Amino acid sequence: MLFGVRTTIGQEKVVSELLENKAKKEGFPVYSIIFIDSMRGYLFIEADSEGEAKRFAYKVPHVKGLVKGSMTLEEIQHFLEVKPMTAGIRHGDIVEITSGAFKGEKARVVRVDESKDKITVEIIEAAVPIPITVNASNVRVITSIEKED
Repeated sequence: MLFGVRTTIGQEKVVSELLENKAKKEGFPVYSIIFIDSMRGYLFIEADSEGEAKRFAYKVPHVKGLVKGSMTLEEIQHFLEVKPMTAGIRHGDIVEITSGAFKGEKARVVRVDESKDKITVEIIEAAVPIPITVNASNVRVITSIEKED
């Protein structure tokens, strides 16, 4: 059975490492620890019972408590599926660059390279359009074009 563990936001990886060390050192019957980047403030542990999960997480730094009840792998499966960073970004979309030298600039997507998770954009307010290639994780879609049939 899987049990949700509430943690301090931003400390999920630290807590998962502390729990892993505790399981090895003290021999707790815990079968897996699942840490999902997109689920801030939570991680999951696989144990035989809720009591075992509580004892396991007890007095571990940054653990805020357990989520009541258990869950199945099917309930969190959609969080475990790997999706390309370019999913949802298409040619012609207007994006905002969220990091790097052009942070805060709005740009139009001119090319999407799904195999490398990179997109090429042109800054909208630039006097001369210069193509810039950025990681898809460094942009946020502001306006999406409608899909043409």
